Amino acid sequence: MEDHNQPDEVASAKNPVANNGQNRPAPRVAEISRKTRETQIAVRLQIDGSGRTQIKTGVPFLDHMLDSFARHGFFDLTVDANGDLHIDEHHTVEDVGIVLGRAFRQALGERSGIRRFGEATVPLDEALCTAVVDISGRVYLAYNIEIKQERVGNFQTVLVQDFMKALADETGMNLHLNLHSGRNPHHIIEAAFKALARAMDQATAVEPRLSGVLSTKGTLA
Repeated sequence: MEDHNQPDEVASAKNPVANNGQNRPAPRVAEISRKTRETQIAVRLQIDGSGRTQIKTGVPFLDHMLDSFARHGFFDLTVDANGDLHIDEHHTVEDVGIVLGRAFRQALGERSGIRRFGEATVPLDEALCTAVVDISGRVYLAYNIEIKQERVGNFQTVLVQDFMKALADETGMNLHLNLHSGRNPHHIIEAAFKALARAMDQATAVEPRLSGVLSTKGTLA
């Protein structure tokens, strides 16, 4: 993936390796900022949240999708983005995916104790979408969502794939998105974001029976 213009980036992750005697990590929080000549983005993510959001990207439809994603995944999410929207929305949408993915990667740390896999199928009226994730450190996107319409309002529907690719790459995960049915592009995209949220909520959840990482290799790096 193109990394635009050698960005300046500041990252901090609050994910101490403390188990508190209960095999449960301390609050998993990350704050990531990234600045290029095209975008300036700051994200704060708390994985173990309640779905609280404060989102401003300058792209209203993306704001709506991120709000839905956080609420249905029970992530507390703050996104503040400024981009070259006078050109188009591509850089902003993709770069938000990059920074959000890096926030997940930082907040998860070594991924010790997480269930790793998640799967959810979500309907929205006529639309039905499945998301399957493996937060394994291995990167792959299978995007099987065909949208006939070019736009939802002013939002280009092709940008959804760019966002998902950036998110999968930077989180370090396999992501499969499969559309089973759908006619309305708004419904299709929203079902995809909600399915992704539910799947990532499962995959990032702490498994109390697990010590270390869920891998025969001993690492999910």
